[in-house]
Amino acid sequence: MIRVQHIRVIEDHAGNPVVLLSDPETGMELPIWIGEVEAFAIQRELEGVQLPRPMTHDLMRNILVELGVELVRVEINELHDNTYYATLVLRWNGRTFFIDARPSDSIALAVRMNAPVYVAEEVAKAAGYFPQPSRKEIERFMRLIKDVELPEM
Repeated sequence: MIRVQHIRVIEDHAGNPVVLLSDPETGMELPIWIGEVEAFAIQRELEGVQLPRPMTHDLMRNILVELGVELVRVEINELHDNTYYATLVLRWNGRTFFIDARPSDSIALAVRMNAPVYVAEEVAKAAGYFPQPSRKEIERFMRLIKDVELPEM
């Protein structure tokens, strides 16, 4: 699993909302097209905007917190027919629960509860892209060229 370090909401060329999950360590960027309501919910939380009344994802967080349920992590773990699948990993009363959920709802909840988001490597390889070399690749390259001696000109 690849741990997501950055979550952003952007628009594609047609104006459709996309949540972009990225990890500088591996260089992975995974775009997931989502609905406008979910995009608003994620972006609002990322920007720290508070509404006077709780919206759906706020309600979900409030219920979990009040009941003492911990959101351990979110896993974006499958991709079938261009549809992503996610799992909420919850802990309550010493037990762990795995709940099937949409990635957009899962991410909206994760940003509210400061829970980590992970992407399965198979999903990242199938649908993500790696536009820049990862930190590991850069470090490996730097070690390689460190010992190279150039002839004097």
